Amino acid sequence: MRNRVKRKIARREPTVGNWIHLPSPSVVEILSQVEMDWLVFDTEHGSYGEEALEDMMRAMHGTGVTPIVRVAETNPALIKKALDRGAYGVICPLVNTTHEAELAVSACKYPPAGMRGVAGTRASRYGMDMGEYYRTCNDEILVICQIETQEALENVGEIAAVPGVDVLFIGPYDLSANLGLFGQIEEQAFQEAVARVQRAAQDNGIAVGYYAADADEVRERIGQGMTFVSLGSDVAFLAGAATAAYAAIHDDS
Repeated sequence: MRNRVKRKIARREPTVGNWIHLPSPSVVEILSQVEMDWLVFDTEHGSYGEEALEDMMRAMHGTGVTPIVRVAETNPALIKKALDRGAYGVICPLVNTTHEAELAVSACKYPPAGMRGVAGTRASRYGMDMGEYYRTCNDEILVICQIETQEALENVGEIAAVPGVDVLFIGPYDLSANLGLFGQIEEQAFQEAVARVQRAAQDNGIAVGYYAADADEVRERIGQGMTFVSLGSDVAFLAGAATAAYAAIHDDS
């Protein structure tokens, strides 16, 4: 197991990818042909379960795009299932304390480093590569903690210092909503919160991620030193393209 995204982040190189909300292997197959680094399967808000998740990961096999899963909560059972399906990393939402960050790391690691259960699943070619997978995966799995509340901001330095945390991820809608500034990302309080996350990550030698609205913002966030940046989602692409196309038709009529 070799996680190309984790290696790029360790070298401070930017990585860009997309969120997947739709339960469609075809959508995944199309998007994973594009020159991107990773896809995040959003099981927190997406409308699909484990079987569909596994089929969507199969649809991207061989493309070089890295599969990552956002779990519904920082729950070892959910993290284990995501990794067993073949994820190379997990995003844990609402990580507010060092305990929750430590739980996320432990759930991603096989003993003795953590608590992940050992089994022959898709991740290890159903056990046929179990030895190699066991030896390598603890160092290869990306652990991404989402910072999205005032409590998380207050503890962000300690969260960033937890051994095994690779990325602090900022979802601007969640974070701005929890600051009472939903969608107001230009407000000083929100900008200060982002800077606080960046300082904590920099002080501890880990990466910062961000959910950007468009390509211009992706470039802006990369320019700020962020190295795990999302260019929206499958839903946003579909809705945006359709809206733009029909707007052009109506403008000409």
